[in-house]
Amino acid sequence: MIGGTGTGGNHGGPLLQCRKGVPPVPSVRFFDVRGGVTPGADRKGRAPSPRFSQQNDTSLRITTGDGRAGLRSPGCRVQATMVFRDLIGDVLRTLWVHKLRTFLTMFGIAWGIVSIVLMVAAGEGLRKGQEEQARTFGKDVMIVFHGRTSMQAGGLRAGRLGQGQDSDIALVGADSSDCEYVIPELEQDTVRAHSNFNNAAFTVTGSYPPFAYIRSLAVGNGRFYDWADVHEARRVAFVGTDAAKQLFPGRNPLGESLYLNDFPYTVVGVMTTKKQDSSYDGWDVNKVFIPFTAMRRDFPDKPPGTPTTFDHFLVTPKSVEQHAACKHEIRAALGKLHSFDAGDKEACPIWDTVQEAKAFRQMTDGMKYFLGAVGIVTLFLGGLGVMNVMMVAVRERTREIGVRKAVGAPARTILEQFFFEALIIAFLSGAIGLGFAYGV
Repeated sequence: MIGGTGTGGNHGGPLLQCRKGVPPVPSVRFFDVRGGVTPGADRKGRAPSPRFSQQNDTSLRITTGDGRAGLRSPGCRVQATMVFRDLIGDVLRTLWVHKLRTFLTMFGIAWGIVSIVLMVAAGEGLRKGQEEQARTFGKDVMIVFHGRTSMQAGGLRAGRLGQGQDSDIALVGADSSDCEYVIPELEQDTVRAHSNFNNAAFTVTGSYPPFAYIRSLAVGNGRFYDWADVHEARRVAFVGTDAAKQLFPGRNPLGESLYLNDFPYTVVGVMTTKKQDSSYDGWDVNKVFIPFTAMRRDFPDKPPGTPTTFDHFLVTPKSVEQHAACKHEIRAALGKLHSFDAGDKEACPIWDTVQEAKAFRQMTDGMKYFLGAVGIVTLFLGGLGVMNVMMVAVRERTREIGVRKAVGAPARTILEQFFFEALIIAFLSGAIGLGFAYGV
C-alpha cells in the first residue's frame, strides 16, 4: 500500500525528503502497487475500482522530510530502500503465481545437472574400475613370449622358433638399463595336486621372489617364497585362495603338506582374494606358486622345450616414461642372443599392459568429455529456459515497473527483484539436481 500518514519516520519503503523552503504537499493520494496501479481514495474520500488484477503484495510508503505524507515533486528527493525480507517474499509470491512455468524451468536445469554428474561419473567410474583391474593383474608388466621369426637375419631363414634359455636371464637384464625387473616364468597346467584331505589339478608356476610384486599377489596368511628358498631349491609352496579352499577345506593350510605329482611341498603362505578379469595362463586364485629352481628340478619344460628353457619373461620398466625404451632394449637383447632382427615383432611378441592402459585411458577420457558435453548442452537449454521465463516476467509486469519508477524506485531496486527470481530458480533447481544425482 502506498499511502500517507500524519506520522514521521522511515517505514522500510521509499523515503521522500523535501528541500528546505519547499512547501509540503497539501493532500495525499493512496496507491496500491500490486502488479499494477489502483488509485486509492482521493481528497473527497471516493475510491474508484481497481484497473487490473493483483500480482504482488509489495507495500511502499512516501513521506516528507518531517514525517508527513507527500508525493513525488521537483523539490523532493527519493531514497529507495527495500527490506531484504520483503524482497524475497515478493519474489517467492511471484514465482508461486506462475507455478507451471517455474516448475518447467527448474526441471530443465535440474535435469541438465543430473545429466552432467551421472554421465561424467559413469565415464570416470569405468576408467577407475579398469585401472583397478589392471593393478590386480600386474604393476606395469610386460609379458615377453617366444615366437617364430618372420624376417631373415644374419643369413638365417625365417620361421625359426626361439625360446628363452636360463643363460638369457642375466644377459638380458644387464642389457636393459631402463627395466626394473626381468625375471623368467615356467609353468605347467597338468600337475596333479593332493593333500591329506582332498585332491585337484592346478597350474603350477615357478619364478623369482619379485613375481609376487609384479603380479600383485598379496599375502593373506604366511609369506611368499624368498631368495633363500630359490638358492636352496626348497620345496615350499604359496597357494591361491581357491586352491587352498579346495585342498584344505575348513582348515589352516600353513605348515601342511601339499603333494605335487607326489613331490612333497610345504605350504608357507596363502594369497588374499583377488579380482582378476584378464590373464595369459589362468586365474591366480587357482594356482600354486613355487621357487623357480624347484620348478626347474621337479617340473622341467616340456618338448619342444629343453631342461634349460622356460615359457616367458616378466618385465617391468623403472617408470612409465621408460617403458618404451625398456621394451626396445628387451627386443634388442633377445635379438642379439637368438640372431633375429630387433624389429621382428613376430619373433618376440610382447603383451604390453602399459600401452593397453594408455589406450584405454584415452578412450575413457574421450567418452567422459563427450558425455560431459551432452550434459552441458542440456544444462545450457535449461539456462535458455530461465532467460525466457525472465523475459516473459518483465514483459508481463511492465505496468508494475512503471508504477515503481513513478513513485521513485530506482532501476537498481527493480532489477534486484528480477535478479533474485533468476537466482532462486537457478540455485534451487541446481541443488535438487545435485541431490538427485548424489542419491543415484
